Amino acid sequence: MKIVIVGAGYVGLVSGICFSDFGHEIICVEKDLQKLAMLKKGEIPIYEPGLDVLLAKNIEAGRIHFTDDLKAAMDGAAAVFIAVGTPSRRGDGHADLTYVFQTAEEIAEAMQPNVVVVIKSTVPVGTNRKVAQIIKKCRPNIEFYSASNPEFLREGSAIEDFMRPDRVVIGVQSEHAEKILRQIYRPLNIRETPIIATDLETAEIIKYAANAFLATKISFINEIADLCEQVGGDVQQVAKGIGIDKRIGGKFLHAGPGYGGSCFPKDTLALARTGKEVGAVQSIVEAVIVSNKARKIAMADKIITACGGDVKGKKIAILGVTFKPNTDDMRDAPSLDIIPRLQSAGAIVTLCDPQGHSEARELFSNVTWENNPYDAATQAKAVVIITEWNEFRGLDLNHLNEIMSDPIFVDLRNVYSFEEMQKANFDYHPIGKRQK
Repeated sequence: MKIVIVGAGYVGLVSGICFSDFGHEIICVEKDLQKLAMLKKGEIPIYEPGLDVLLAKNIEAGRIHFTDDLKAAMDGAAAVFIAVGTPSRRGDGHADLTYVFQTAEEIAEAMQPNVVVVIKSTVPVGTNRKVAQIIKKCRPNIEFYSASNPEFLREGSAIEDFMRPDRVVIGVQSEHAEKILRQIYRPLNIRETPIIATDLETAEIIKYAANAFLATKISFINEIADLCEQVGGDVQQVAKGIGIDKRIGGKFLHAGPGYGGSCFPKDTLALARTGKEVGAVQSIVEAVIVSNKARKIAMADKIITACGGDVKGKKIAILGVTFKPNTDDMRDAPSLDIIPRLQSAGAIVTLCDPQGHSEARELFSNVTWENNPYDAATQAKAVVIITEWNEFRGLDLNHLNEIMSDPIFVDLRNVYSFEEMQKANFDYHPIGKRQK
């Protein structure tokens, strides 16, 4: 089946490459000429493990192509997916749908009859119907079908999530649209992947509700971690104790410096905004947003406290700046709040991240970048793990102690244990555990 993907950002590119690996003919439409040139050469403009290999395989097989010519791409297409960005709008936090609506107009001009127009981007409730209205206004006599197909991809695990999803959600209002989408995802039948068919609005809500719930779990365990530190509990044991309960589940119960990334921050804001607009206030989600913002600031204060309350003129080595490992994504990363606050307190900051340098270089000023954690830690008063890259999970702690000016280790991801840190004579500060 021929499928057009408009937007070769994270969602569009992963979806397009994976669809091509299903055997479909994929045309990705991208306006950014620099990005387009890279993709045509088989180069990936983002970091996602394994995506470059999968792209090369399907380019060689002739199943995926890249262009900036939407009209030519649409010739003979059964479906077109809108996968453009929907960033948080400045001022009110709502999703900015400028690119979605602009794309809808362009699709209307280029489309042929009976195409299924699928929104893959994360959009507020009612957006699919607004897009349909835009297309009808531009082409009042053309027959087409609207559909919603929200994505549930985790950065760093996107290929696995696409190829082996927990479920596929499709929002439709016609049998034809449902039939086409089921054909597109037919390769997943062998794994008996559930395909949940709903109306348009329900599909849109499912996406926001899923991300808001996961964000809530993160903020909940972070607040429990604070309680553990005060009363002597161990948040990892608490998480295990409640996560074994099948009604709760153990995922997203890892205490840390707060959530970030491309989804949770903007989706919680958009859901809260939608709730206010329609008179269904999402008070829990609003509390999660406040809690997460406070969490990031509190982590900077934790580091300063671990250093005796004063970091002025002191070197602080930060290991990991991306919002999570196995990605170069810096969007709403905790480091963006933590590092400037340390600098405001007078700290001299050195950074090390396996993939974050290119994205983060323009986001931090007056910092030093090092290629390995030991160079970053040399003569540092404290080492701080913000992002738990594998490279930071097996550090030579004895060597690390020798090269630092003070043996202070702040572990915002609980990578290490008190026992191994005590063996290496570190003053160890984890999350959700009282210092021993």
